Amino acid sequence: MKKLSLKELNRVDIHTFKNQDKSPITIVLDNVRSMNNVGSAFRTSDCFALEKIYLCGITAKPPHRDIEKTALGATRSMEWEYIKESSQLVKQLKKEGYIVLAVEQTNESVFIHEYSPLAEEKYALVFGNEVNGVSDEVMALIDGCLEIPQFGTKHSFNISVSIGIVAWDFFSKTQLKVKRNSIP
Repeated sequence: MKKLSLKELNRVDIHTFKNQDKSPITIVLDNVRSMNNVGSAFRTSDCFALEKIYLCGITAKPPHRDIEKTALGATRSMEWEYIKESSQLVKQLKKEGYIVLAVEQTNESVFIHEYSPLAEEKYALVFGNEVNGVSDEVMALIDGCLEIPQFGTKHSFNISVSIGIVAWDFFSKTQLKVKRNSIP
């Protein structure tokens, strides 16, 4: 077994990426304060070829070196937009036919492994502030709430980890067609 080189990974260039079909999944960052988390959201969204990222409220915008540190150039490949009011964005996304789901712990949340996204639907996944979570204004507008099961002493994952888990879950359930060598 040998690790693949960057050339052997055969990744597309930014121009090709921008023109390829994307997963109908949009990420909404609702008042995310860490620029490293913002950069990670860009990088993860690029890896899964997600449609777009919306940066809302106090969420930092590129260009910034702390965002680029974790984005590794994904701010140039990913479509993104800044919208001041998260709640106004959610209203607009719903008008455009998106199913808007917050990733939050509530009395009505559904564990992600029990949720079955449909490949033909468009989804907007809302991730909230690292301390306060998704804003109450946005929570009043969402179509549903997803929760990542947890079994330790901490009450939440880091937002960058949450984005990776949920994006992979949605992508694997709706888009994954790639096959690789199996492990014995």
